[in-house]
Amino acid sequence: MTGAGVPGAGVPGPGVTGPGGPEPLRIGNASGFYGDRFDALREMLTGGPLDVLTGDYLAELTMLILGRSRLKDPARGYASTFLRQLEDGLGLAHERGVRIVANAGGLNPAGLADAIRELAGKVGVPVRVAHVEGDNIPVPEGFLTANAYLGGAGIAACLRAGAEVVVTGRVTDAALVTGPAAAHFGWGPEDHDALAGAVVAGHILECGTQATGGNYAFFRDHDIRRPGFPVAEIRADGSSVITKHDGTGGVVDLGTVTAQLLYETGGARYAGPDVTARLDTVRLTQEGPDRVAVSGVRGEAPPPTLKAGLTRLGGWRNEVVFVLTGLDIEAKAALVRDQFADAFARAGRRPRDVRWELARTDRADAGTEETASALLRLVVRDPEQEPVGRALSGAAIELALGSYPGFHVTAPPGKGAPYGVFEARYVSAEDVAHIAVLPDGTRQPVKAPARTQPLRDVEQPSLPMPLEPGPTRRAPLGRVAGARSGDKGGDANVGVWVRGEDAWRWLAHELTVDRFRELLPEADGLTVVRHVLPNLRALNFTVHGLLGEGVAAQHRFDPQAKALGEWLRARHLEIPVTLLEVPA
Repeated sequence: MTGAGVPGAGVPGPGVTGPGGPEPLRIGNASGFYGDRFDALREMLTGGPLDVLTGDYLAELTMLILGRSRLKDPARGYASTFLRQLEDGLGLAHERGVRIVANAGGLNPAGLADAIRELAGKVGVPVRVAHVEGDNIPVPEGFLTANAYLGGAGIAACLRAGAEVVVTGRVTDAALVTGPAAAHFGWGPEDHDALAGAVVAGHILECGTQATGGNYAFFRDHDIRRPGFPVAEIRADGSSVITKHDGTGGVVDLGTVTAQLLYETGGARYAGPDVTARLDTVRLTQEGPDRVAVSGVRGEAPPPTLKAGLTRLGGWRNEVVFVLTGLDIEAKAALVRDQFADAFARAGRRPRDVRWELARTDRADAGTEETASALLRLVVRDPEQEPVGRALSGAAIELALGSYPGFHVTAPPGKGAPYGVFEARYVSAEDVAHIAVLPDGTRQPVKAPARTQPLRDVEQPSLPMPLEPGPTRRAPLGRVAGARSGDKGGDANVGVWVRGEDAWRWLAHELTVDRFRELLPEADGLTVVRHVLPNLRALNFTVHGLLGEGVAAQHRFDPQAKALGEWLRARHLEIPVTLLEVPA
């Protein structure tokens, strides 16, 4: 039996057997990033039955933030928000027998584990705390942090030893689910299909409410004002049902699950430390209201290397946004650019990187001053602070009475701020010391999988038969297709899917790499790779280099490519009238 309020519910080990085999393991998520909804942990513990509650607090940018925090105080380096959430949630979890697994340890999982024990003593809750470490690898000169992405085996070892709270450093997001599932069902490293199913479930859960209607292309179809957090009911074979607590907001359907499944992935082989999951084998079925079954996932041996994320301070950055109002917007923008070019020349030092972007938010004959205005954004970067600090702010201030009519800016220019750079590298799994530190303090080494398989591309699947020719109408792609986009280092990912077979027959042939570049001119000149996923009626595009040095470097207006998919959906092309006449 599983469920909130059941003493001992969720205790890892072979699943409790019911009439149809082992009971599913209910794993919930209460955080998709550092800064997510604070009361989600309590909501998930009180909202319905759970065996395990996970929290994902780490992202590429987060590691840089924690690195800078640790520079100020070596005892920190973990997500302090999680500790504050436990002040209220630790007793609830203990009462209900819910295990908590989170990667909030960041750069200092041992420190967070000690802080949790101290907190448990203060609030009078006797809990067994364990942590996973070893992801920290030697930091190359000039870098701030260096961490390998570990799998779920260390988490599983901690849970098998009786841990009620497990905190980790840098593990894959899906490891928060594969670890508890492996511990509960007794999976070993060779149970590739089961592990791959758990990886897919973990990937769907990892971003919290993005699986329950948040950031969803067809958001007007549902009430998503306060979506609930997702739950995966994992079965012994690795298949699962994605759902949410009864009575919570949002929705779980084929579209919301497909969108999250495509988020920040690439090809059909989704590699991780535990297993390589074949995304081209995933099958989704609407099992009932707010219940989507995930089945058929095949797994392969993982690659022999682990991804490692390295962060460093890349230099200094500053920006000024000029407001241009009324007539002659283009001429006003040209004047400002010329004046800054002259100011930089007279200063004898031009920032290494100078970017201008004019956003034509203005309207003709506008009824308000704001809607009559456009925004001219200047972003500068340099290895040193001076060229982006005093030199820039001085030039901007000096123009206040001697530039275009109506001169003003959205905020006074500052001194400049440091920006970060994320780099991905690969290290041998054998060279990384994966350690499970059990509740009694025992340090248990976790061996890398004995069997590995180098990652390689799959053969592109056959495309469906093209849609029969017929009349078309020029319309936005988003009338028939959904999209979700995100970042991986300097690369952007855009997943595009449709909800009907005829739409798939059209999309698979229409949205080629060339057409993608045509619709998104920023991708012109960059390497764009298209992956075809027929089971999901989806195409997944990777745009290499679009984001420069990654989110922390603030390379572009949308540094994480979060809205790239929505830009694509807003672009117009010829669409068959038969598709436009039916709901998307």
